[in-house]
Amino acid sequence: MSAVIHAHIPGSGQLALASGDPQRVLVFGAAGPVTLADFLAQAQHLAGSLPEARHVVHLAEDRHRFLLGFCAAAMRGQVALLPPSGAPGTVAEILQAHSAGGAYSLDGEAISRSMREHPQAPPAVPTVEEAALAAVGYTSGSTGRPQAHAKTWAAFATGTVQNLAALADLWGGEQPQIVATVPPQHMYGMELSVLLPLLGGAAVHAGRPLLPADVALALQQARAPRLLVTTPVHLRALLQSGVALPPLAGIVSATAPLPRELAAEAEARWHTELREVFGSTETCVIARRRTAHEEAWTLLPGVRLAPQPDGTLVQAAHLPQPVLLADLVELQADGRFHLRGRQADLLEIAGKRASLGDLTRRLLAIPGVQDGVVLQLDAGRGDGIGRIAALAVAPGLAAPAIIDALRRSVDPVFLPRRLRLLPRLPRNATGKLCREELLALLEGAGPARSSAVPEAGGDAP
Repeated sequence: MSAVIHAHIPGSGQLALASGDPQRVLVFGAAGPVTLADFLAQAQHLAGSLPEARHVVHLAEDRHRFLLGFCAAAMRGQVALLPPSGAPGTVAEILQAHSAGGAYSLDGEAISRSMREHPQAPPAVPTVEEAALAAVGYTSGSTGRPQAHAKTWAAFATGTVQNLAALADLWGGEQPQIVATVPPQHMYGMELSVLLPLLGGAAVHAGRPLLPADVALALQQARAPRLLVTTPVHLRALLQSGVALPPLAGIVSATAPLPRELAAEAEARWHTELREVFGSTETCVIARRRTAHEEAWTLLPGVRLAPQPDGTLVQAAHLPQPVLLADLVELQADGRFHLRGRQADLLEIAGKRASLGDLTRRLLAIPGVQDGVVLQLDAGRGDGIGRIAALAVAPGLAAPAIIDALRRSVDPVFLPRRLRLLPRLPRNATGKLCREELLALLEGAGPARSSAVPEAGGDAP
């Protein structure tokens, strides 16, 4: 029987880079399964060809190559930089910010060249210092400039234990096989499609399928129990496509609020349980809920929340110090909580209150609206109130029809004064939207622009 690799090595301050039986499957896909032992041999071979540096920007998009680059760099003691996007300008900024000690980028092609060779098995399981810096993740930049947040190996290990506590009952005692539509560079993707396979015993699909047909094929290449890790925007596309999926042990969703109706439709279509997880780049995953059946969130073990006037203070074992999130919460007597939006999303006009999140939810609930977002423009007419605007993807619908549908459930003061119909919204790899891009689209000229409600004074927007 093969020896078992344990993640934590008691009393040593060391952490194994991967845990479990060396012969367990770590990666699977069209090319067949890759065992943990073979993967570590590949990673060690790649490590020998990496340049001397303190930091490395990981650009590989498919999961197998990302995992190889991530582990090979860790074997060299290099800190992973996880860019919010692979845009050359973004990568150049991150490299410059971490140039002290040396920094370079590693893409999938460089890793592929190493994979074509035939390395020998490693002499021992690689380890890392628990207190050492493992990675620097970046916020998406959806509301401003991306911010960097450092993570230690100890924090990653503790977070993996928490995620197992939140999800492991979906698959029971068998090894789950994960198919993920989110990029590994995003902290949600890192936690559930990189660390859960490395430290939590799961296996992960080698690619990063996005189109519904590709997601279905990847799930067919997995063996049961299958876990789909995705986002609301990808989930909506899957449902709209009508694609058939093999039996699922569960679906996990994050990165944006998941409408209860969408969660219920997914559970009914694929006869499985959908769990939404809540967290951030700063905190990693800290709570979960079954959105189709409950509104309140359940905190993961060891996490505590303290509501503040401008957000919520998060305390947890994997956080070196409390983190202030912009999200407003309402705690229940049983320890669960309700999300009440963000201070910046709350609207007060003419003594009435609403939230951008709820307005967006109502927009998306209109039959025929495939995607959409409601936002508040910057104040500019002397009254200190930013007008409400919206962008929508709704083939076959006219802007006035959408406004009329909103009028049935939205107070007139919160109806969009400007609505633009587009063939698609500029969502990033995790489904998030950048405010600056939305404003630019809203101001763009062309037939896609539509004014549904006149501005005060009657002038067209």
